Amino acid sequence: MSPIMQQFREIETCIECSAYKHIQIPEVFYYAQKAVLHPTGPLFDQETQTLKPRCVRALKRIFILCDHDRDGALSDAELNNFQVKCFNAPLQPSEIVGVKRVVQDKLVEGVNERGLTLTGFLFLHALFIEKGRLETTWTVLRKFGYNNDIKLSDDLIPYSSFKRAPDQSVELTNEAIEFLKGVYELFDSDLDNNLRPIEVEDVFSTAPENPWNDAPYKDAAEKTALGGLSLDAFLSEWALMTLLDPARSLENLIYIGYPGDSSSAIRITRRRRLDRKKQQSERNVFQCFVFGPANAGKSALMNSFLGRPYLDSYSPTADEQYAVNVVELPGGIKKTLVLREIPEDGVSKLLSSKESLAPCDIAVFVYDSSDESSWKRATELLMDVAGHGEDTGYEVPCLIVAAKDDLDSFPMAIQNSTRVSQDMGIEAPIPISSKLRDFNNIFRRIVNAAEHPHLSIPETEAGRSRKQYHRLINRSLMVVSVGAAVAIVGFAAYRVYAARKNASS
Repeated sequence: MSPIMQQFREIETCIECSAYKHIQIPEVFYYAQKAVLHPTGPLFDQETQTLKPRCVRALKRIFILCDHDRDGALSDAELNNFQVKCFNAPLQPSEIVGVKRVVQDKLVEGVNERGLTLTGFLFLHALFIEKGRLETTWTVLRKFGYNNDIKLSDDLIPYSSFKRAPDQSVELTNEAIEFLKGVYELFDSDLDNNLRPIEVEDVFSTAPENPWNDAPYKDAAEKTALGGLSLDAFLSEWALMTLLDPARSLENLIYIGYPGDSSSAIRITRRRRLDRKKQQSERNVFQCFVFGPANAGKSALMNSFLGRPYLDSYSPTADEQYAVNVVELPGGIKKTLVLREIPEDGVSKLLSSKESLAPCDIAVFVYDSSDESSWKRATELLMDVAGHGEDTGYEVPCLIVAAKDDLDSFPMAIQNSTRVSQDMGIEAPIPISSKLRDFNNIFRRIVNAAEHPHLSIPETEAGRSRKQYHRLINRSLMVVSVGAAVAIVGFAAYRVYAARKNASS
């Protein structure tokens, strides 16, 4: 069996037994149970004989949580507290000395004058695993809430905190934002307002992985000249993750050390339907859907929002893209704006869902102002989205953006755009030029429209007819109600009159 076990490292145990002679039968079941309860695979790489990255990240987080004085080492008292928490039994002073001696003999940097270092802590667990004592490491991991995938167990994430109506969103609270500002300052060691990629990785070094390495978060925020993240960009990425996947956001907040009750880190916004009635929105994060035909300038608008240079070459967008940044309003007020680019061929799929527009605070329709066919397609998309909103009750404010204003407009452009905007009751198209970096305050205007959700809502002919019909029905019901009330009052008066007449006779 030895050559086979060398070839297939995932085979943890080989044991000879005999049911006939009752040889090592209990051991078979012991190792079978151990393989399920304390598996080697998630913790240890048999090929390299090292701890797996996710295991290292989890143990690093546990080390930091136990290092109460934040001096980078576990003192004798901290080591004893760790032992009691995990194994319900204290260590004798001689045992602590023995543990540190074992580490120091093999790894000089594993112990310093303050106690057991992170390197020593990790070495100790690797040693346990090599000696077959996997239950020790698994006991530690499970005491700190980890499951078999070495991720936090579901019962540590307050999923009930995310229950909301389709047109409600999730945002970080001020407490969470202040915590994240502290994290940024801690890891921005040179205080240059530039969190380099390696420093971002370090922020998430106690999480199973960096959640921003993949779409939709990768490249969704503005980068500094040095390729890092400013504080605003760092907070914007967190705002995007909280908006799209609040459970993952909260989970990562816990991984990086958010103190106290994790449910205090998020808030559910008011329903957008109620915002329309109140005629204002209290949200700090707005999501804008960006529609438009191919080659209209949607991606150029997204790139300019992130401070990226204009590219003359056209590259069609195949999948949805996100861009998030902070928009500063008059008075120094800051709001976070999330742009979500919807490819033209993805619109019908999006609108196939009744609640597709529920998370949308505002929709923008981009067209190439030099191309009449682009304008016509943009108005078709506007009609589709407006009609869907009217049918489902999730109407959204809409703006039209006339991109490529550096080119000559197509004939009848002004007349056509004026007619459409007047017919639908929305603002005239806003001209911009990404090439000339003339954006006409477009991002402020988007946020301003989102803050006033009762305005800029387009109305289709069908929607107008439906409203007139409902008004007519309501008026008719009112007339009928008044007539019925008059009849009842008249009948009651007649009965009183009749009763008095009978009494007098």
